Amino acid sequence: MKSWNRSRALFLVIAASLSMIATRAVAAIGGELQDVAFTAEIDQTEQRYVLLLPEDQPADHVDLLIALHGHGSDRWQFAKGDFAEAKAARDTAKKYRMLYVSPDYRAKTSWMGPAAEADLVQVIQDLKRRYPVRKIIISGASMGGSSALTFAALHPELTDGVVSMNGTANHLEYERFQDAISASFGGAKADLAGEYKKRSAEYWPERFTMPVAMTVGGNDAVVPPQSVQRLAAVLKKLDRPVLLIDRPEGGHSTTYADAVEAFEFVMGRVK
Repeated sequence: MKSWNRSRALFLVIAASLSMIATRAVAAIGGELQDVAFTAEIDQTEQRYVLLLPEDQPADHVDLLIALHGHGSDRWQFAKGDFAEAKAARDTAKKYRMLYVSPDYRAKTSWMGPAAEADLVQVIQDLKRRYPVRKIIISGASMGGSSALTFAALHPELTDGVVSMNGTANHLEYERFQDAISASFGGAKADLAGEYKKRSAEYWPERFTMPVAMTVGGNDAVVPPQSVQRLAAVLKKLDRPVLLIDRPEGGHSTTYADAVEAFEFVMGRVK
C-alpha cells in the first residue's frame, strides 16, 4: 500500500510538472499564428484554421473569438488582413486575452452550408478539449457576417455573442452569389427552400438570447441591409441585447471605429 501511495504521489508530481510546462509553452507561443490542419468528421477531408493564442493566457479560463472571412477568401483574410474589420477583431482578441480563430469553413465560397457548419462545430469542440474555453464569440464580415448569424441561429448553445458586419439575415430573399450558395447548401433555392430558411437568422429571432451587434450600410449593393435591419428591430422588441450600427450613406464595409464599437458592445455584455 505504501509503495502504491508513493507511486501515486510521484505520478501527481509529474502530472503537475507537465501541466506547468504546457502552460509555459502556451504563453511562449502566444502571438504567433498557427496554421492548424484537421480531418473533417463529416467527409474525412483535410480542413484548416488559423489559431492565435493570447500572449498571457489566463490560468483558469479563456474566451474564444472566431472570425469568419468573406466570399472568395480563406482563413488568412482575418488572420493577416490589413483592413478595418480584421484589425478590430484581432485587437479585441488581444485586449481581452482571447483565443483567436480564423477558419476556412470550406473556403472560398462557404456561406455556412452543412459542411462548413459541421467543421466549425468540430473546431469548437476540439478547442474546448484543449483549452479551458469559457465564452465563444462568433464574428465575421460580408459572407462571414452572414455566416456568423447563421451559425448562431443553428447553434445558440455554442454562441455567447455575435458580431456581424455587412451580412445578410435572409437567404430566401438574398440574390447574389447563388451558384456558390447553392453548392454550399446542397441545391438551388427553389428546390431547397427549407434549407435556405433554416440558415436565415431572421426567421429564428427567439434563438438570439446572446448579445448581438450588427453593422450595415444603406448603400450596400453587395449585401443589402434590410434583413439585418428587420432582425435588429425584432430583437429590440423582444428586449434582447442588440446593437445595430446603421450608416445610411455607407457601403459594403465597416469602419474600424464602428467595428470596435460592435465588438465592445458584445464583450461588455458577455457574462
